Amino acid sequence: MVDGLEGALEHVARHGTHHTEAIVTTSYDKAERWLREVDASVVLVNASTRFNDGAELGLGAELGISTSKLHAYGPMGLEELCTTKWIVYGHGEVRG
Repeated sequence: MVDGLEGALEHVARHGTHHTEAIVTTSYDKAERWLREVDASVVLVNASTRFNDGAELGLGAELGISTSKLHAYGPMGLEELCTTKWIVYGHGEVRG
């Protein structure tokens, strides 16, 4: 636990993985700021980090590749230079 939103943002900026980050809050404004400022592939509000999974996001099975860098080979266009940031809103759901 950290002291407030500022503490949470500082903690994630310093110690985060850029993979999956979540916050539990009742404040819509704080949730929106969290979603804007956190740099991660999946950013969640009031939902379990276990939802960052290919099957859960509707992408099919995962192949065990590294998610820490882009893997584009050959000719590269705009699509290969873009990444996706998934945003998940929840109400306390967990994945069993």
